[in-house]
Amino acid sequence: MKRERLGSRLGFILLSAGCAIGIGNVWKFPYMVGQNGGGAFVLIYLFFLAIMGIPALTVEFSLGRASQKSPVKIYKELTPDKKVWNIHGYMAMAGNYILMMFYTCVTGWMLQYFVKTAMGEFEGADAAGVSAIFDGMLEKPGVMVISTFIVIIVCFAINSIGVQKGLERVTKYMMIALLVIMVILAINSIFLKGGAEGLKFYLVPDFGRMQEVGIGKVIVSAMTQAFFTLSLGIGSMAIFGSYLDKERSLMGEAINVAVLDTFVAFTSGLIMFPACMAYGVDVNSGPPLIFETLPNIFNHLPMGRLWGSLFFVFMSFAALSTVLAVFENIISCTMDVPVGVVKRPVLSMQSP
Repeated sequence: MKRERLGSRLGFILLSAGCAIGIGNVWKFPYMVGQNGGGAFVLIYLFFLAIMGIPALTVEFSLGRASQKSPVKIYKELTPDKKVWNIHGYMAMAGNYILMMFYTCVTGWMLQYFVKTAMGEFEGADAAGVSAIFDGMLEKPGVMVISTFIVIIVCFAINSIGVQKGLERVTKYMMIALLVIMVILAINSIFLKGGAEGLKFYLVPDFGRMQEVGIGKVIVSAMTQAFFTLSLGIGSMAIFGSYLDKERSLMGEAINVAVLDTFVAFTSGLIMFPACMAYGVDVNSGPPLIFETLPNIFNHLPMGRLWGSLFFVFMSFAALSTVLAVFENIISCTMDVPVGVVKRPVLSMQSP
């Protein structure tokens, strides 16, 4: 089967960045910064992103383009005599399934927050009230399962249309919309009363705070976040290399994706930390950080219900872009490794 091609360079960058960005930047990056001492973590994270993340991303793109196969078939195509490498191909396929389970669940959280915000459930709630709403959401497994299935069905429908007409087209609009609204929210947070302390925590490295957290812990966390944010190690980015024309520079494309990815992560921090200080939300609150901070921002904004609804719908888009990319990997792996093929016997037309 002939390999599909993406329709434009912008489509490739936004699609690859969409896989890399997703929840890892807007959701995970701020709470990792909060748990690991602020500005010092950001500095070390950028260091590992430059010396390890971009080279590893370039390698994944090159493996995909050279083999023109999905992650599960890359090594069979490039190193047919060294079967031990095939193990990583199957590990990559398994890793995408595991990643899908994680992302579909959290994307369901984003969809629920969009509905709650649009219905005005957060209006008038203080920081404790917002936290109680988040805890209440997690205590309803039935609703969680339904929202996860909605995500799965939507993503399968988009991927079934094809790479160029479905995946690329939808992701381009989702990512552009998300970038615009994040910049607007960041500008608003920067000028909040009391937000200067949040900017200082986020942008000024404090190595004393880093020592309190643990130097080794901060370094390891920054390194793992650099890999997690670019979706490296399980072939998630290699598949997009297989759709990439040979005229394009792999290193250049890797830098473009990493810059866009870092821009979104950095902007999410500009949204979160000034707001945390302004509204009394603990920066060290962990995974619930985005779900407890942002509704407080929108409660204090003119037309906050509208802005909040738009943010969470676009945040759902960003999460969906990652899920779409993971589904694309799973679909491509399945196409490259057909299973259950049984040869039917040929019946003779001659009489015995």
